[in-house]
Amino acid sequence: MKPVFYVILANSLVAILTNTLVWFGVTFWVYLQTRSVLATSVMAGIYLVTVAVSGFFLGSLVDRYRKKNALLISSVGSLVMYALAYLIYASTPAAVFADASSAMLWGFIVLTLMGAIAGNLRTIALPTLVTILIAETERDKANGLVGTINGVAFLGASVVSGLAIGFLGMYWMLVMAIALTVLTILHLCTIAIPEKRIVQTGAKTDHIDIRGTIQVIRLVPGLFALIFFNCFNNFLGGVFMSLMDAYGLSLVSVQVWGIVWGVLSLGFIVGGLGVARFGLGKSPLRTMFLSNIVMWIVAMGFTIQPSIILLAVGLLVYLCLIPVVEASEQLILQTMIPLERQGRVFGFAQSVEQAASPLTAFMIGPIAQFLFIPFMTTGAGVDLIGPWFGTGTDRGIALLFTLTGCVGLVVTVLAMRSRAYRNLSADYQRRYAETVQLEAGNL
Repeated sequence: MKPVFYVILANSLVAILTNTLVWFGVTFWVYLQTRSVLATSVMAGIYLVTVAVSGFFLGSLVDRYRKKNALLISSVGSLVMYALAYLIYASTPAAVFADASSAMLWGFIVLTLMGAIAGNLRTIALPTLVTILIAETERDKANGLVGTINGVAFLGASVVSGLAIGFLGMYWMLVMAIALTVLTILHLCTIAIPEKRIVQTGAKTDHIDIRGTIQVIRLVPGLFALIFFNCFNNFLGGVFMSLMDAYGLSLVSVQVWGIVWGVLSLGFIVGGLGVARFGLGKSPLRTMFLSNIVMWIVAMGFTIQPSIILLAVGLLVYLCLIPVVEASEQLILQTMIPLERQGRVFGFAQSVEQAASPLTAFMIGPIAQFLFIPFMTTGAGVDLIGPWFGTGTDRGIALLFTLTGCVGLVVTVLAMRSRAYRNLSADYQRRYAETVQLEAGNL
């Protein structure tokens, strides 16, 4: 791999860590200020919806500008938003932020949110840089490294954000975020990325062009099916995201649960490093589906009994496989989509796939509260499966997890036997061979 790629990864690690740190820290701070669960829930919903919607626009920016400029726009956008948030925080009495309905509080929240979302431009640009800088035969391992820095950033932010708010406070956390973002920009200006020009064909790159992006995806047999398959997986995965804390806290104290999650977050790093070391095999599509099968089998079993050990081991395996699935999809898109369209296709995929998470978050709470929990506390489930599965609120959530894993496994197996899977797999092998031959001829 080219040395410049490692330099870009280091720069991106600092940027992604800073953006994640700010959003995690603001979420903690808002709850401590307002003691309002509703406020933090609304923040989470706004964040997920914004990520889902912004992918279309941010992807178009990646295609319109040189990739280094896209990275700079991302960091400069974050810097401006954080600086404005700092001005609001420094000029507003602290008592104002204790009111969950305060316009100044929500103005501050929106500015920090926009700063964090600006960082998504960088996450869309990184896979296109892999296409530009890395040979086809090494892109799977490069994607693994991208997944690793995302895992390191998530783990670091999870640990540091609480400490920063607890010991430094919001003022100094914002100062730290601004300083790190400035350093990221200055360092990025010293990096020379060998992209001679903005890659364009006849396609327009100065607007979002969703219709054109859809047309490009439709030209690849089975690619739309892959994107919607991952969207459905995110929809099911949202069940665990929405209810896992409630289930975990039914087994252990909040302190232990925090430590467990800190350790489990290492799964992202382990999975990313595994891809970087061993690659994805000859068929990344098959690797993706086999990983999904393992994930859903694990999901069926890690709550079958109320055990924190069983839950922790299952979650660790699940989290280790997430970077494998993400790297596989990235590699397929890098091979199948022309470079001049990759930004918008990655952005489109992000928007479509992430759109499932808010939908699940809104739906799954009432489903658990009014169907599964009563079923396992006072309903027929107590006598039907209660003697061996257990009863109570936590077992209602556990039953929902187990059934979600069953649905995911069935859908994955059926999708793997579909015509779309066979067509995409065959087309990928053909284009991969063509790309390798072309790169060998240019050496």
